[in-house]
Amino acid sequence: MTSTLIYLCGGVSLWVLGLHALLVHRNALRRIMAVNVMGSGVFMVMVALASRDSAVDPVLQALVVTGLVVAASATAFTLRLATADPLDEDDQERK
Repeated sequence: MTSTLIYLCGGVSLWVLGLHALLVHRNALRRIMAVNVMGSGVFMVMVALASRDSAVDPVLQALVVTGLVVAASATAFTLRLATADPLDEDDQERK
């Protein structure tokens, strides 16, 4: 078994595990974590596809690094929305 196949199987396994958690859990924080696990699986598959030849594909590696930054920003934003109190006193004072 090559390392590419191991990373490919690991990425698919992470994606399926995240999909299962997304469908089973109803808590918002657990669903956000499930989507992050799915994204990690996609990144692993992309890294495996980038290194399948002797020459590593720099475009896929750049997409993975960009995706990591976007995923971290999106996670921070969704966590803020999920934990926001709709009756926050600071928001009432601003209006």
